[in-house]
Amino acid sequence: MKLLEYQAKEIFRKFDIPIPRGGVAENPQEARDVAEKLGPVAIKAQLPVGGRGKAGGIVFANGPEEAEKIAEELLGSRIKDLEIKKVLVEEKLDIKEEIYLGVTVDRRKRSFVVLVSSEGGIDIEEVAAETPDKIVKQLVDPLLGLRDYHCRSVAKRLGYSGRKMNALAEFIKKLYTVAFEMDAELTEINPLALTEDGFIAADARLNVDNNALFRHPEIGELQQESELSEFSARELEARALGLTYVELDGNIGIIGNGAGLTMATLDSVTLLGGKPATFLDLGGGASPERIETAVTFVVKDPRVRAVFVNILGGITRCDDTARGIIETRKRLGSEKSVIVRMMGTNEEEGRRLLMEAGIDTLDTMEEAAERAVALAGEG
Repeated sequence: MKLLEYQAKEIFRKFDIPIPRGGVAENPQEARDVAEKLGPVAIKAQLPVGGRGKAGGIVFANGPEEAEKIAEELLGSRIKDLEIKKVLVEEKLDIKEEIYLGVTVDRRKRSFVVLVSSEGGIDIEEVAAETPDKIVKQLVDPLLGLRDYHCRSVAKRLGYSGRKMNALAEFIKKLYTVAFEMDAELTEINPLALTEDGFIAADARLNVDNNALFRHPEIGELQQESELSEFSARELEARALGLTYVELDGNIGIIGNGAGLTMATLDSVTLLGGKPATFLDLGGGASPERIETAVTFVVKDPRVRAVFVNILGGITRCDDTARGIIETRKRLGSEKSVIVRMMGTNEEEGRRLLMEAGIDTLDTMEEAAERAVALAGEG
């Protein structure tokens, strides 16, 4: 779950992390009202994506009238195909230095890792690619945790000493505490601004592990707003149906069981020149009803010209898959081609059922992918 910036900052505030003064606006008048209290401000589009600044989603205003005008231009516009429904209006900071500070999970080491760089305000991916020596890393032992001396060491390695070193070390410790307590997959501040008054979180990002949301009822109310900003209408519809679904921009609907198999199916179709329209993972042990729901959902997509169902039968049975596909075809009466490749549990029975219904199955994923691409091209 990706929180919006203002939502993340509210959580940061609870952990005593300094943030700029400001307020959220849903219309130009509200933006003007906030700016009247602050003077020069930054108007920031609230979207769960990075790179807003480069895309024009962060604009400075010198006063209330200008803030109102900028908010009017931003609200309702789109960045990375997401509509801006809210803006954060914050005091403009007099920044002396900018730092990148983040805490994420190193899955190979099975631990949190603290990342700090003097190149704040720049995408950390760019820094890692062009000047990796400017990133200071500190792995966190899961049993020992992040100690104060670790934080001071990181700040010192970044070139700080004295009071600034201690202040940065304190900030590092607080952000790690946020990551640990909130079950974060990623939390970062870019930039962490150094002003005359000390360090302050000029930006905030917090991605919480969906599997841990039951432990955080306090952000349950934030989830719907974040999802409405992040997902398309069809993705939200799929989530309501309990489907693991990602909308893509092609014309071949792809359904598999297991994320790895579904990704491999997408790759096979793409390699042969096709364009996937969907990523839909049935998961393990899908019933005929769930399969029918998934196939129906994809078939009804007007962009989809052909549907490729790829099943590796383990817990999910091939005969159940066949029944789900057949029921969908009967109920919808759709003329769209359905290409099936299945193997595993009750494979022979599944193939027999499909053959009797006039639906061919193919032996390999490559053959099925080639057929799907050809049929989608024919329309």
